[in-house]
This record gives sequence, C-alpha cells and structure tokens, in this order.
Amino acid sequence: MIKNKKITSALLLMAAFMSCTKLDEHLNSTLTNNQTATALGSAGVGLLLSAAYTDLGGPFTGQDQVFSLEENTADESLVPTRGGDWDDNGVWRVLHNHTWNADHGQVLSVFNNLNKINFDATNVLGFSPSKQQAAEARFLRALSLYYLIDLYGQFPVRNPGDNLLNAPTVYSGAAGAAFIISELNAIINDLPSDNNATHATQNAGKMLLMKTLLNQGAWANRSAPTFADADMQQVITLGTAIMGSGLKYETNYFHNFDVNNGTSTENILTYPNSSGVSANNSGPQARWCMTLHYNQYTPDNPNAGWNGFSTISDFYNSFGTTAWPMVGVTQFKAGNISGLYADTAADSRIGGKFYAGVTDKSGQKPGFMIGQQYNEAGVALQDRKGHPLAFDPTISADMKETGSNLEVTGIRVEKYPADLTGGAATYEGPAGNDIVIFRLSDVALMVAEAKLRASSPDVAGALTIVNTLRAARGAGALPSISLVNTSNIYDPNTLICERGRELYWETVRRTDLIRFGVYNVLWQYKPSDAATYLVFPVPSQALAANPNLKQNPGY
Repeated sequence: MIKNKKITSALLLMAAFMSCTKLDEHLNSTLTNNQTATALGSAGVGLLLSAAYTDLGGPFTGQDQVFSLEENTADESLVPTRGGDWDDNGVWRVLHNHTWNADHGQVLSVFNNLNKINFDATNVLGFSPSKQQAAEARFLRALSLYYLIDLYGQFPVRNPGDNLLNAPTVYSGAAGAAFIISELNAIINDLPSDNNATHATQNAGKMLLMKTLLNQGAWANRSAPTFADADMQQVITLGTAIMGSGLKYETNYFHNFDVNNGTSTENILTYPNSSGVSANNSGPQARWCMTLHYNQYTPDNPNAGWNGFSTISDFYNSFGTTAWPMVGVTQFKAGNISGLYADTAADSRIGGKFYAGVTDKSGQKPGFMIGQQYNEAGVALQDRKGHPLAFDPTISADMKETGSNLEVTGIRVEKYPADLTGGAATYEGPAGNDIVIFRLSDVALMVAEAKLRASSPDVAGALTIVNTLRAARGAGALPSISLVNTSNIYDPNTLICERGRELYWETVRRTDLIRFGVYNVLWQYKPSDAATYLVFPVPSQALAANPNLKQNPGY
C-alpha cells in the first residue's frame, strides 16, 4: 500500500502537470506518443522515471519477495512453523525443502513485481526522454530482466512502438544474457558518474554487467555452468574500475544497513527510505521484524517482532565460531551494556556487539543472535510463556516447532539494525534504512572469482582481494583460496564460503550456489534434489497471458 501511494502521487502530479499544458484536442481525437511527450516535457518524463524507481520497492523490500526466493531456498535462511505462526499452508517450508510448485504465491508475486519494473521502465522510453533519462530507464529494465532470467529462466520484452496486439517477445538462456549485455553496453556511459546509490550510476551499470557476465554460463546450462575467459577478463576490468572509483569499505560493517546507511561509502545501488515518511517507504522494518521475537523491543511487546526467519547452525558455524554453547561467558549484563559477545572479535560481520542507537534503546545487538537475549537495561528477556528468551540453534527436522521451546528455536539474524530514531513508530515503520541492492564488497568478490575462473587463474591476486576485505572486517587472513569444495560447502578457505560470510541475507545466495554447482546438494533441513529446482516455474497466469513464455521442465 505504501508503494502504491507513491506511484499514485506521481501519476496525480503528472495529471496535474498535463492539465496545465495546452493540448490541441478535438472531439474523438487521440494523442500520438510524440504529442504526449511534447505535453509531458522533461519534468513529466521525470515523473514516469520516478515511478519506475519506486517499483524497486516491490520485489526488493518485503520478506516474501526476491529475498525469500534467494535466501529461503538456500542454506542461509529458513522459516519454521512455530505452532500456529508461519505455517501459511507450508509455503515457507517448501521453499527451503525445494518442493515448491507452479502455484506458489511468492513465485507469482515476484514475477509480477519484477515485470512491473520492466513495464514502467520501458514506458519511459516511449516519451522522448533525455539521454540520461533513457539510460536510467534502460538500466532499471535490465535490472528487472536480470532477476527474471536468473529466477525464471526467461523474460518478456516489449519495446515502444510494438504492436500491442502481439504478445511480447521472450528471451531465455544465452539470447537473454546477450540482450541484457547489449543494453548495458549501450547505456553505461550515459549514466551519471557520481556515487549516489539512490539512482542508477555508471558503477551500478558496470556491476550489473559483471553479474550478467558471471552468470550467463549458468543461465545457458544451470546443471553445468561454463565461464568464458573473455567474460572473466571483462569482469576483472569492470570490477577494477569500480574499486578505483572512490568507493571504500566501511569501518563499521553494519553501517551499510543501518538507519544512516545513505552515507555508506560501500553502497552502489539502494532503494531509499525516510524515517517517518510513509509515501517514500515500502517497509524496510520487515528486515528486522521478520526475525526478532515478539518481546525484543519493550515498548511493542508482545508485538515487537514476527518471530520467524532464522539461519541454520551449519551456516553460522562457517564463520569458525564456537559461540554455542557459551561456556562461562556473559554476553550482556546489567551495568555493562557494551558487553561483548564471546567470539566476535575475529570477524565483525557476526555482530553481537553494542550498537549505539540500537542496543541502548532495545538491547538488540545486530548480526547473529544466539543464546540469552537482554533488554536495553541488561535484564534477561523471556518468551511469552515465561521461559528464558535464549535462541537455540536446534530446529525441528521437519521445520515444525511444537514443543515448549517453539518460540526460541533458530539463530536469528538482524542484518539491518532497527530504526529506533522515532521509537516504536519507526521500529515498525515507516523506517529510514535504505534497502541495499548492490554493494562494493560483492564487486571485489566477483573480481576474485573471475581471477580464479580465468583460463590462467590468478590465485594470489584473488587471495589478496579476499584478505583485504577480511582485514576490513576484522577477520584473520585466509592461508589459501579456491572456488568451492563440493564435498563441504562450508570449507572456510573457499570463495563460496567467503561470499556467504560477507553477503549473507543480501538476496544473492541461491544464485551463488547455482553458479558454484552446489545448489542441489544436501544441507541442513533439505535433502539433495532434482535439477528441476534450479529454476522457478513460470506462473500459470503469465503463461496464459503470453503464449511466447514456456513452462520450465519438471513443472
């Protein structure tokens, strides 16, 4: 609803703008696109472009959107059924189990929301935009097409002037990748050269091109991805340019996600939000509410969180921690609200430390939450049944919690520190944390990956990039680096493991596991499964509307 308010506002403004413009109208006449473009002018086209930017909030903000398809289907997240909560006819469990079908509601919703960006960005191109406006619109369209082909294996495209009586053209596999690559190469130099993450920039265009070049071999054959050396060299060139453009790693990892993350020196593309401004906010509060317990923010108890999303212990242990059980360790005690979590000194990405503006107001320590939780005064919290609120990594094998501890199973993850600038009003939203879509560290890790995948691998260069990033996070240097250990996806000296440690809960994990060839292997709470689930089904509604779309095999 919030997102639609902004779109509606843009359209109302456009209508008001046109009402003040003299048009040569006659009874039963129609306006051509050129006439409409002239009437709109650059300001009107800007409103159309703004509406396309607003569309990003749909698929990239909610807990049941791209985040869910990328994370709950991978090893970083799962949503257990907790008594009567989070059952929803099993829609969350089937994602982690890889047993979804073509009728899954999230599969349809994400497809529709990505195509809304596709449609609205294309619409801008029909009204004589400036060169920069056209470049930004084509970037937004390319971004939506990237996710469509990655998730569904295909995407529809209709260009301005196409006959609306004909179904849109559909691209898939190598042809789909070629289309996106061609679009990005055509417009990158027309994008702004600044580092403002709230709009498309040259760095954002280059990063999307890097992602397309790395993944196009997986789109052509997801069971056996290939990597052309020319593509890897281009990834290295593009990434090196981005890394030398003035961006730099933040000294505080979680600043990239907190309420002030608009000043982050790492973020390359974000969806902006403003504290207390509902018309410019599509719900970043879901990022903490979806995981936190009902009693984890005193003013809102017992509705302070939704008590759902967790991570699995094997993924948590990929950081090399020994934080469970915490023998003889006081995580948080009265009079010492800056008390440290036992094993976080080695890697700031784990979190568990005092965070100003969050811990002192709620007791929450961003990052992974495990063991006893406390409020802002250092008082041990309880669940709704009066038991200690101590998060236990053990989750029922069938992901259905029924025991007395059902409210506390699962390690929780607060990647986005809660917005408490307005107390309960911003904690529940509208909150001010910008949603991160692209970030510098992903660029660095893609360059390292391309160096390892090159026909003449540069292992030393890749290791230097990884260890430079780890040093910025306070983590020790790795002695060696390889792409993946297919027998152990948590091998600490592999790039797939490092990508998990750096980019967890940032909607890239499914794509990574497919590209590294380990998406169908067994992990906690999921058996090994068929190649069918390497791609999502095309929703039945979409198939009925466009005969050029084809259902993916196995559905």
